[in-house]
Amino acid sequence: MPAKKAFALRLDPAVHAAVERLAAAELRSANAEIEMLLREALKARGIPVKTASPPRRGRPPKAN
Repeated sequence: MPAKKAFALRLDPAVHAAVERLAAAELRSANAEIEMLLREALKARGIPVKTASPPRRGRPPKAN
């Protein structure tokens, strides 16, 4: 899985509180909720964003 880009984000405390409430209702972290909100906003503006492939689950295959 490609590494995610980390950066500082300064938010109004009321906006952060709203994001945290929404994230809790959606069973996501605040970070994941912000990413979802950004993706939805970009899609609404017609800006395509590629979706990363989901992480592989389970045990890795045995090496022969």
